[in-house]
Order: sequence, then C-alpha cells, then structure tokens
Amino acid sequence: MKRIPPTARRGAATVGLAIASIALLTACGTTAANDGGGEAAEELGEFEGQVSLLAWPGYVEDGTNDPAVDWVTPFEEETGCEVTSKTYGTSDEAFNLMKTGEYDVVAASGDASLRLVAAGDVAPVNTDLIPNYEGIYDFLKMQSWNSVDGEAYGVPHGYGANLLMYNTEVFPEAPTSWDVVFDKASENSGKVTAYDSPIYIADAAVYLMHHQPDLGIENPYALDETQFQAAVDLLKEQRAHIGEYWSDYLKEIQAFETGDTVVGTSWQVIQNVLEGSGAPTAVTLPEEGTTGWSDTWMIASEAKNPNCAYAWLDYIASPEANAQATEYFGEAPSNEAACEFRSEGSCEAFHAGDEEYASQIWYWSTPIAECLDGRTDVECVDYSGWTEAWSEIKG
Repeated sequence: MKRIPPTARRGAATVGLAIASIALLTACGTTAANDGGGEAAEELGEFEGQVSLLAWPGYVEDGTNDPAVDWVTPFEEETGCEVTSKTYGTSDEAFNLMKTGEYDVVAASGDASLRLVAAGDVAPVNTDLIPNYEGIYDFLKMQSWNSVDGEAYGVPHGYGANLLMYNTEVFPEAPTSWDVVFDKASENSGKVTAYDSPIYIADAAVYLMHHQPDLGIENPYALDETQFQAAVDLLKEQRAHIGEYWSDYLKEIQAFETGDTVVGTSWQVIQNVLEGSGAPTAVTLPEEGTTGWSDTWMIASEAKNPNCAYAWLDYIASPEANAQATEYFGEAPSNEAACEFRSEGSCEAFHAGDEEYASQIWYWSTPIAECLDGRTDVECVDYSGWTEAWSEIKG
C-alpha cells in the first residue's frame, strides 16, 4: 500500500534513555543473534558496525530531508551501527525487496507481514532481548499480524484507523454508518471515494459483518469463497458511484477541498491537514468499526547484521525515538510513554493508547488460505485472490 509521507515537522527529542537501554544489549552474551535458521536469538553478541533497513518513507530519518529531524544519528553514535536505508511505496514492493537478502530489518504493514513469515524471509524475535518491548501497548502485542504460533515476529511501531471522512456542508450531522459509501452511495454518486488497494475488500467485509450477519464473517481478512464474493459484489455495486479511488493523500485532500469528493475513507492525518486549511470536513469512526494499520519492525531470517538489527528494534521502540518517528509520519505511537515526548495534543488527535477506540479497528492482515479466524473446514481466499478481484472491481 502506498502510505502517507511524513507531515509533522518536529525537532529531535532527547534520546539518552533509549541509548541506555541499547547499551544493555552488548552485555547479553557473545553468541550472534540470528544464524539464518529462522529461529529467534537466544542471546546477542557484539555489534557488527552496520545495519540495513527497509521502511516506509519517514520511518528512518537522519537529517537529510530535514536537518531538525534526525533520530538515526544518535543511534549510530552510541552503537557504532551505521545505518543504510531504502524506502518503498507499497507493501508488495517491500515483500519483493526482502527477497533480495539485502536488508536486515523491514518495517512491514499487516498486509505484508504474514506473507514475509510464510515465505521464510523474516525470523521470530526474542523480546527478552528488546528491553523497550515492555513499554509497548499490550493491545498491539502478539496479534495475528505480528505473531505466529505464539512467537513474536517483530516490534510494533505505530498504528492508525481508516476513518470515514465527510463534507460537513453535505452532511450537517455526522454519519454513524458506512452505509453512506455502500447502500446509500447513490445519494452522492460520483462524489464518493475509496482507498485504492486490494486490502480495501476488508472494509466491505467489516460492513457486511454487521449488515449481513448470516454470512458468518468473524474476521474481515478471513473470507471463504461465499463471504469473499459477497464483499466483491458490494464493491462492484459501489464502483458505479466512485468518483475516484485514492492512494495519494494529496489527491484526496484536493478532492475534498474542491468538493469533487464529499464522502469516503480517509486518515486522521488527512483531516488534520484539511482542518488546517479551513476545509468543511470532519472524520468519524462509524458504528460498524473499521480497518486500520499497525506496522511492525521485523528482522530478516538471514540478516547479515543481526545484533545491530536487534539494537535498532529496541531503539526505535523507545519512548523518545518512537515519539519522533510516529509524530513525523502522522500516526499513534506504540510505546505507552511516547506521548511524553510528542507535541501537545498530537497523541489525543490520533487516539493514542485508547484501547476502546483501538478495539474497533481491524488491523490490516495478510489474507491467507488458512483462515485467520481459526476455521479448518474451509479454505479462505488468499491475497492473490484479493488482488485479482480488485482488478475486476475497478474494471
């Protein structure tokens, strides 16, 4: 998926406490972390002097894009692990790049993480070797998109919800349901928008969970053929009323500013931009719940620099570094103490730590044939099926 570029511009916070926790890693032992066998490290050894990261834009900032935004340099200075990084624009791109074996660490969204695990490209992690893991919100740990068979496959980074955005002049009262983009989409035909990705099929599934309970959908990423076809049919009906699908956030901002779009899926950070420009828009989390993302830092199964990789996972999970990275990008932090280091009001804007709010979010997960809802009597449609169907939906 194409993700939003960094929006917040905030100077680097103090990172002393984060570095202190990293220093503890060197005392964990002399055995190298991951030996390439796909098993979690038992102990750590000396840092190798470098680490290669693959991440969304805005997750690995070293002052190049903005001299005031740099959480990489302090990490390098304290650990001696020189960071090289590459950014990617979609989860599919990240998945393919990890197959090159050139990267020690990847920041993966839920629509890529299980694919990486299934392909053997990432290894489970020993969270005992990551001191800052303890400070991560419990509701983000050991979830279906970042763990398998009781083993953690990374460290949560940031998270957010896909919200319903609406023009307040067209909707004087906030909509309470996603029906305004599905069953009632004809009322604003041509001015409805939706996120341009196969994973958007899950948004239709969330809606059907509440409005067609006889389908028996328990997880919007675990759809058998009948359930999947119902979601596809709903999106094909919606297609007639879509003015434009979006993946570039700037295009959605422009469409709502001009009035070409009046309702559709969006992100809180987009609303923050529109609110700042005085546009008549607002966002809400409808009664059916919604989809969203929770990104995970994962270590390559054959990482060339596993000890520096573990050091990075611990550092970026620290309150200070996590605060900088997630605010710069525009999302809620994963570390409970990170809000102490973010600008006033930013955590509230993204509902950081609000477990009740977070419980309404179905975080992106990779659809696989083995149903994520636990069913064993049927097969579910995997991501390749979702990709094929999305092409048919858009026409």
